[in-house]
Amino acid sequence: MRKVTQPTRRLMLLDTASLYFRAYFGVPDSVKAPDGTPVNAVRGLLEFIDRLVKDHRPDELVACMDADWRPQWRVDLIPSYKAHRVAEERESGPDEEEVPDTLSPQVPIIEDVLDALGIARVGVEGYEADDVIGTFTARAKGPVDIVTGDRDLYQLVDDERGIRVLYPLKGVGLLQLTDEAWLSEKYGVDGGGYADLALLRGDPSDGLPGVPGIGEKTAAKLLAEFGDLAGIMAAVDDPKARLTPSQRKRLDESRPYLAVAPKVVRVAGDVPLPDVDITLPHAPRDRAALDELAARWGLGGSLHRLLSTLQA
Repeated sequence: MRKVTQPTRRLMLLDTASLYFRAYFGVPDSVKAPDGTPVNAVRGLLEFIDRLVKDHRPDELVACMDADWRPQWRVDLIPSYKAHRVAEERESGPDEEEVPDTLSPQVPIIEDVLDALGIARVGVEGYEADDVIGTFTARAKGPVDIVTGDRDLYQLVDDERGIRVLYPLKGVGLLQLTDEAWLSEKYGVDGGGYADLALLRGDPSDGLPGVPGIGEKTAAKLLAEFGDLAGIMAAVDDPKARLTPSQRKRLDESRPYLAVAPKVVRVAGDVPLPDVDITLPHAPRDRAALDELAARWGLGGSLHRLLSTLQA
């Protein structure tokens, strides 16, 4: 009896906050609801999803959310982690992130619209959207497209498993398809090596200090020479290893940082995900709620186009 193989399903994972930030800055704030509330991020995100579904035809789609944009377990390891983005510290729960005044009120609207559409929306307490993406990717049995403006997720790229990052260059109509060949040409590393490159070089936007004097090119050369972070640190302890005196000194002095940085920089792959249907919907989950949201917030053509695309 011939074995019947199941068709491969393509999963698309949205780094939702990254995309609605881009929509907010890319769509004029003159786009408003009937009551005058700006909805440029809402409508822009709907346009993004419409274009992504049209162009890439995923079978499954998840809008991954930041339930905690600055998890305490990462801050405990590196206190400077995203510290410059804190608008207000809170005794319990996540600190408040600095977000434009007219964007914050749009986030609950985005969540309500996604829920009414039936697009899976997943955030897990104590974790960032990157960790949710990392865990869905680790569990995926087929190819995965990760849509994000965050280069940190390059670490998940894996040609053998069909995992690539779609990095928006202009809206989402022009995307950089990031695979291992692109990473190798740009950074001299593969997906697995990108996290080591990032933690060595540091990232001011995330409050990661890196190793003083080790920039991107030097980090890439060290990784090419010694394989990975463990290999580099073994070379620090080997007097015969080809390191300059200043490199050896700086890496040695950075041991406390390098001992904890991998856990901070690498996305989690073991987040306790909820049991949720991630199938791309072809019709709204709650048409009445969606119609009410569309009328209240003036979602107009943006929503109609996405609905038409989902039904196609």
